[in-house]
Amino acid sequence: MIIQAASAQNASRDVLREITDVVGLKPRFELQATSQVQNAAAVVYNGKRFLLYNPQFVSSVNRAGRTDWAGISILAHEMGHHLNGHTLRPGGSQPADELEADEFSGFVLRKMGASLAEAQAAMAVVSDEEASPTHPGRSTRLSAIGKGWQQANTQIVASSRTAAPSAAPVAIASTPAPVRPVANTAVPMNVVGQIVFRDNPDQRYYLTSKLNVVRMQNNSMGQIVGRVTRSNSNSFPYILVDGQDRRLYISANGGVFNNRGQQVGLLSDPS
Repeated sequence: MIIQAASAQNASRDVLREITDVVGLKPRFELQATSQVQNAAAVVYNGKRFLLYNPQFVSSVNRAGRTDWAGISILAHEMGHHLNGHTLRPGGSQPADELEADEFSGFVLRKMGASLAEAQAAMAVVSDEEASPTHPGRSTRLSAIGKGWQQANTQIVASSRTAAPSAAPVAIASTPAPVRPVANTAVPMNVVGQIVFRDNPDQRYYLTSKLNVVRMQNNSMGQIVGRVTRSNSNSFPYILVDGQDRRLYISANGGVFNNRGQQVGLLSDPS
C-alpha cells in the first residue's frame, strides 16, 4: 500500500514529501499508522503535527476506489487541515473546513499527476450522500475536490504555454524602467502593501495604490520593477508581472506563488 510505504524510511516512494514538494513546503509532519483512529486524522500533540491513519481503512479505500490515489487523497486531505489552520481551532470537524481540505487534496493530486476521477475516488467511496452537522454531502465534497483539481490544472496548462515565471520579480527590462520618487510606508495613500520574497527577505518591495511594484533603493527613492493586475481566478485574484513579462500568482490571503504552486513570497499590509 502506498501510504504504508510512505511511513517507512526505506520506502521507494515518499508520498508525504511528494505532497509537500508540490506546494513548496517542508514535510514538517509525522505520519503514523495506528489502530487508534477509525480512518484518518490530523492532530497536534505537544506542539507537533501528526497525520494518523488506520492501515486497514486505507487499504479498503484503495480496493473500493480501485486506485492507490484514493489513499493518497486521504493523506492530502488531512494535510490540508493542518495547512489551513483547522487543527489550531477547537470544536472538531466543520463543513467549511472539510471543503477546504477537499479542495486542497484535489489541487495536490492534480499536481502529482492524478486524473480528476482518481482524485475523487476516495471521497466517492467514504463520504455520506447527505450532509451532516460536521461534514458536507458527497456531491458538494466531490465538487470541492474538482475545484482544487481544476485550479492546479489551469496553472499547469498556463505554465506549459509560457516561460517559467521569476521567483523574485526584480529583473530590470532591457530598457531601464523609469525611476521616480516613491513615498515610504508612512504615507498610506501611496503604499498599500509590502511584498517579501523568501529568497531575498531583506530587500524591500512595496505595492503602490496604482498597483506598481516598487523596489526601494533608499529611504525616499525606488524603481518600478513590476505591476499587479487582476485575474479571473477566485483563488489567485491577482497576477504579478515583472519587467520581462514573467508572472507570479497572488492568492486571496496574500501568498505569492510560482507556476509550480510553490509559495515564494507574501504580500501583506505595509509595516
